[in-house]
Amino acid sequence: MLVEFDSIPEDAKVWIYPSSRKFYANEIDEVEQKVKNFVKTWKTDSENFKASYKILHNRFIVLAADHLTTTLSNKDIDASVAFILELQETYKVALLDKMNVCFKQGKYIQYKELKDFKKLLKNKAITAKTIIFDNLIATKQEFENHWQVAIEDSWYGRFLR
Repeated sequence: MLVEFDSIPEDAKVWIYPSSRKFYANEIDEVEQKVKNFVKTWKTDSENFKASYKILHNRFIVLAADHLTTTLSNKDIDASVAFILELQETYKVALLDKMNVCFKQGKYIQYKELKDFKKLLKNKAITAKTIIFDNLIATKQEFENHWQVAIEDSWYGRFLR
């Protein structure tokens, strides 16, 4: 069942899918409707299942599921990945590539391959204080408190040495 994101418990499972580009203004409503429809029908075999989503910065798709009241099976996870793959194909974006990095640069959000990110650090084009999006977080609590952090406070900090 689709619920408001704020009503999802802190220990709920979260998946973050960063897009390789911003969704265009003419795409975002359609993307949001597709995500909403997916979440509504994600796990219809359980009345207790609660899930939600957010689309942030026209770039990040965040899915959240209360996996404690209803266990997510491999089939349920596969369904979400199949849906994300479908979005990738439809909009010609990368959403599943975890080897890319998203960070703030002024008012813009950059999406770079890890090797290019390391070069930016080496060349001091970005610093330890640059805000990074840690898309590997796993719970709503982590999402709310540790998704946007300075590079030095994230696992990316190891590239500063």
